Amino acid sequence: MPFDALFVPAELRAAVSDDAWVGAMVEAERALAAVEERLGMVPEGTAAAIDAAGPFDPEELAEDGRRVGNPAEPLVRRLPEHAHHGATSQDIVDTAAMLVARNALDLIGEELRGLQRACATLAEQHRDTVMAGRTLLQQATPITFGLKAAQWLMAAVAAERGLQTSLPAQLGGASGTLAAFGEQGLEVLEGYATELGLDAPILPWHTNRIPIARLGAALAIAAGAVAKIATDVSLLAQTEIAEVRESAEGGSSTMPHKRNPVGSTLARACATGAIAAGQVLLRGVHEHERATGAWQAEWRALSDALALTGGAAAWMRETLDGLEVDVERMRANISPDTLSEARRLHIDASSPDDYLGASSRFVDRALAVYHQAYGE
Repeated sequence: MPFDALFVPAELRAAVSDDAWVGAMVEAERALAAVEERLGMVPEGTAAAIDAAGPFDPEELAEDGRRVGNPAEPLVRRLPEHAHHGATSQDIVDTAAMLVARNALDLIGEELRGLQRACATLAEQHRDTVMAGRTLLQQATPITFGLKAAQWLMAAVAAERGLQTSLPAQLGGASGTLAAFGEQGLEVLEGYATELGLDAPILPWHTNRIPIARLGAALAIAAGAVAKIATDVSLLAQTEIAEVRESAEGGSSTMPHKRNPVGSTLARACATGAIAAGQVLLRGVHEHERATGAWQAEWRALSDALALTGGAAAWMRETLDGLEVDVERMRANISPDTLSEARRLHIDASSPDDYLGASSRFVDRALAVYHQAYGE
């Protein structure tokens, strides 16, 4: 991705890099050999020899893999004897994908929890800060900024929970039967998953791409939740509204007076890319026992979806941590017409503060959920 450092933190870029994928593939091969050693299928020391092999150049593997359509086959040719016994290339790449996803999801979870803390802080600080509610981009009835932040908080909590999905190991052999292991196939599969700390699938999922689709959907949902927050902040930061300001300089190359909402802008850009990548992962139509193209299309899409979802969360967390809230401007912007519903219903409300309904109680409910979940 061009200029990827602009969008994604360095640690997350490393977690989904080509080097990370190759490292995960080697770990899958090592784990398989370790299980096979215990069962007497390969000589002792095979797993250790695999672990000590390398380093491997991802570009060299990719170039060499062009003739076979995947990077696992050229990797296997570079590994010690007895590596890859009973496995197929997709076993190794799919398992590597789950390992890469697990590491990246840990980092994304940290960013989403940071975003939740920022939202919770704003909700607590502005529980009673009155502002105009807006529907169809027009002023509606009054709300509080704390309620808006509480809505952001609940979306971020739901997004993180959605990413706590099953990550199964993949091991099926040539056609998903584990024929090379005879009657010990299930024992090898269970041991392999345990060795890697992944879930053991009921069946090999070579062309049943529900695990990948579920992960893609969860990432897209999380990215969308972050994009909602970024959109609200950028709208509230408009010159004519000016109810919030980002702490970043937000300069322009031609207009010195501007203070652009840079964090929100980049968070939305990341989310757009993550959602697009997630859609690729949802198109899991894989024919028979091995797909022609649909499988290969997932690799880049998964890395992009992971990196860009994390990038969106990181940018939004940083933005909300430094967000400047103009309480006086929020009140000054409220139109008298925001009480039109109260007048129509003959409800006595002389100011916006008199027509906030359950706003403060909703904030308290959201904060209670957050504090109960994280003990903060």
